[in-house]
Formats: sequence, structure tokens, C-alpha cells
Amino acid sequence: MKNMMIMAAAAIVSSAALTYTAAAQDVKRLYDENRLVDAVQLYENGETAEAEALLSAICKSSPDIDAAWYYRGMARMRMNDPEEAETSLKKAVNLDSTNYWYRYMLAGLYAMTDRIDLTIDMYKSMMRDNPKKTDLYYSLARLYIEQSNFDDAVKTIDDIETQFGKSDGTVMTKFNILRQQNRQEEAFRILEEYNKEYASPQVLTMLGDYAMGMYDDSTAIARYDAALEIDSGYAPAVLGKAETYRIIRKYPQYFKTLNGLMADGDVPAGAKADYLQALVRQADRQFINSFRAQFDTTMDITTRMHASDSSILETAGLYYYVTGRKEKAAESFRKVMEINPDSPAAAAGYIQMLIYSSAWDKVVEESNSAFSKFPDEPGFLDFANAGEYNRKNYQGVIDNCSRMLAAAPRDSAVALSAWSTIGDMQHQLNDLPKAYKAYDNALKINPDYSPVLNNYAYFLSMEGKKLKKAAAMSKKTVEAEPDNATYLDTYGWILHLQGKSAEAKPYFKHAMMYGGKESATVLYHYAEVLETLGEDDLAKVYRQQAKNKEQEGKE
Repeated sequence: MKNMMIMAAAAIVSSAALTYTAAAQDVKRLYDENRLVDAVQLYENGETAEAEALLSAICKSSPDIDAAWYYRGMARMRMNDPEEAETSLKKAVNLDSTNYWYRYMLAGLYAMTDRIDLTIDMYKSMMRDNPKKTDLYYSLARLYIEQSNFDDAVKTIDDIETQFGKSDGTVMTKFNILRQQNRQEEAFRILEEYNKEYASPQVLTMLGDYAMGMYDDSTAIARYDAALEIDSGYAPAVLGKAETYRIIRKYPQYFKTLNGLMADGDVPAGAKADYLQALVRQADRQFINSFRAQFDTTMDITTRMHASDSSILETAGLYYYVTGRKEKAAESFRKVMEINPDSPAAAAGYIQMLIYSSAWDKVVEESNSAFSKFPDEPGFLDFANAGEYNRKNYQGVIDNCSRMLAAAPRDSAVALSAWSTIGDMQHQLNDLPKAYKAYDNALKINPDYSPVLNNYAYFLSMEGKKLKKAAAMSKKTVEAEPDNATYLDTYGWILHLQGKSAEAKPYFKHAMMYGGKESATVLYHYAEVLETLGEDDLAKVYRQQAKNKEQEGKE
């Protein structure tokens, strides 16, 4: 009896212990699930390391929480640790093999690590379980296309059409695959077949483009019109129709169609700007100028419709510049700057247009204003230098370079440019000691900087001083750029001054082949070398060419 009571008591204790253990486990799991919410929030906030640390702790404490493994895998992917990411994602999939996103992200990881076969197998497995997920089919098709496995790609698209029916997306994917295989006729035949069953502005427009490419303008216009009957505002069809009229020289119809497109508020401004910019850049200048009044109307319509759009205003500026109205062009870019007051690029665009317009006073004014506003952009002082140089204010250029050095004290590229320019300007001011000192500072930054080496060497040769040093510097430039006519001239001239005219001649001959004939100075130098060598007749030819080139410069 006593033993029976002991056994019963033991059973009760054991049962109570089991109940307690189960309860404790429930509490621990609930605690970890609450922690998982916090970890996911950290992950979503971009605090990846903190999220991963908490997720790792949860996975260790409650290894059967599949979501913890999934998010740990995601965190590890973000931390560029594909091995740990794969371990975690596989664990999540093993715990819940029916979860679509666990498998989808594991497939994505396989793709990221170039294990395409595993990616394809995973997609196929997911497609068997999720036959209505169109994204899987398209993802698989893209993988096949990336692997140039076009047959399987087309088969996958066929599966989509079997499951869901044909669509613009499926036919365009097939079309693009066939185009990649250079099966042009077959590709457009697929579009024709599709067009017999379905009304699609996109497909009709592409058929119109194809017809135009085959010089069948009547069919092209018919296709575009058919597309516009379905969607009267379909911009690609309108643009295709307009271009067809332009190509076949039906200009009244061209401008009418084009202006209708530009007045359509539903057409994105960027698309209009892209077309007009391409037209201005690529079209024959005579065509643009012949129809300037019509293009002015087109531009007015477009800018009124998108008065505050930077891309349209920049396009207008380009058009006005190409048609010789520089002030109007600059005004368009000024508006872009005003619309984007915090954009250094917008300010730079305006100043560049002023430079193209040779408005040097305005260049200096706007460049200084922009630098005051954007003191971390010393490039604006370079713009100012263009203005000051053309105003012959060489001291002003030097002052700007000093400001550049102060603004970017640890930027070697800025320092190299600044000291190089200071040297050139000091030479313009006839202060050669300061010029050479500036060049020395530049060469401390980059001992092989050819522009400084060339100028330094040439100015020494003009003084007839330190010709050995000049020759050594100049030789480095022709070794670095053996086809640079300016550098060849400098080196050849220094050799001549050293009494080595025979050695100098080949450098001048080479310079003649690479633009030297366009410089009166190079031609005069070569003529003098030839005279020294007794080749007087040839010297006369080059001397006359030099005089002719000088005369051209005066006209």
C-alpha cells in the first residue's frame, strides 16, 4: 500500500512537471514571437545589424519559429553574407515548405550567387504548387533569356498563354526573343497574327514602325491610325505618324500631328523633350532653319503646356541656341535654374550656355553668385575663369585659383588645375619667376602632368634658358602622347635650339601628320629647322603656309 501511494505521488509530480514545462515553453515561445515583431521593425528601419543579432537569439531560443529564420536570412543577404543567408532561408523552407515567399527569396539568392540551375529548379517547383502565379513564369522566362536558352523561354511564354491566354506582355516577350535571335520576319509575323485576334495600340504601332522601316508609308500611317482609333492619345502612335509625314515630306501634316502631340497634357513632358532634342541634334540644320517658324510654334506650344518642366525648358534652350538665338537660349536655361534653386547642375547649365554665348561679363557674375551659394563646388570658379580670361583679366583668374585652393585644400585635382592655371596667367602677366614657381607647385602634385611640362619647357625655350631641363620635361610629354602636335613642336623646337636640327626634323614631320599644319607657329618652326638643314625650297613652302594660316586667323 505504501509503495502504491509513493508511485501515485510520483506520477502526480511527474505530470505536474510536464505541465509546468509545457507552460514554460509556451511562455518562452510567446516571448520570442514578441521579440520577432521588434526584430522585424528593426530590419524595416534599416538597422540590419541590430535586427540580425536579435533574430539570431530568437532562432537559438525558439528554433521552430520559421519567420525568424526567414528574416535572419534576409538580414544576412543585406549584410552580404550569402552562405549564412542560404542556411537561414533553407531552415525557414524546411519548417514551412508551403510558404511562397520563403521559397521565392531562396530562389532569388540562388540567382544572386549565379546558381542558375538551382534557381530554375526552385521556380519550377513553385510553379507546380502555384500554377496561377504569373510572376514565376515571367521570372523563369527571363532566366532562360539571360542564359540565351531561347527555346525554353518561348516554351515558358507558351505555358503562360495556355494558363492565362495571350496578352500584349506575352506577345512582346516572344517578339523580343525572336529579335534577339535576328529572326526579324518571324518576330513581326507573330505581331501580325496577334493583331488579327486582339486590338492593341502597342502592337499596331510597332507594325506601323515596321512598315515605315520597309518604306511602306501608306501601310504605316494606316497602322498608326488604327492604333489611334483604339486610343486617340497613344503617344507612340502619334509620334510614329508624325515621323512618317516628316520622312515623306508632308510637312503641313507633320507639324499638325506634332503640335497635337505637344499640346496633349497626358503625354509625359520627358517623352516630348526626348523627341524634340533628338530632332534638333540629328536633323539637318537646313531643315530646321527652313521651317523655323513652324518649329517656333511647336516650341511655344510645348513650353506653354509645361512651363515649369526643366527638360522642356532645356530642350527649348538647345533649339534656340542651334537656331542662333543665344540670348533666348540662355533665358531658357535661366528659368531652369530658377525652378531648381538648390541644384548646382541647373546653375552650371545656365552658366555653360552663357559661355557658349560669349557673354563674359554675365559668366563672371553668375559664376561668382553660384560659388557663393555652393561653396563646395569650386568648378564654378573655373567657369568664372573662362569669363575673366576672355575679359583679359588675368589677375582675376589668379585670384579665383587662390580661392579654389582655399575652398578645396585637400583636393589634389583642384590644386593641380589651379597651380597650372596660375602659371599660365603669370606668364601672360610677364612674371616668369612666379609662373615657374606655380608650375613647380603643380609638378609636386603630379610630376608627369603633360600640360604643365609642355608649357614650362616651351617658356624656358623662349627665354633660351635651361634648355637641358626643358628638353627633359618636353621629352616626357611626347613619350606620353606621341601624336600630340603641340608637344611634338615644343620638343622639336628645343632640340633645334640645342643645335640638334637633324634630330628635330622627324618630330616636326610627325607633327604635320597630326594637326601641326593648322598652327602657324608650328609651320614657322618647321620652316626654320628646314632652313638650318639647307632644305630651302621646302622651307619656303612651309613658311608660306604659315603666312597663309596667319592671314586666315586675321580674317
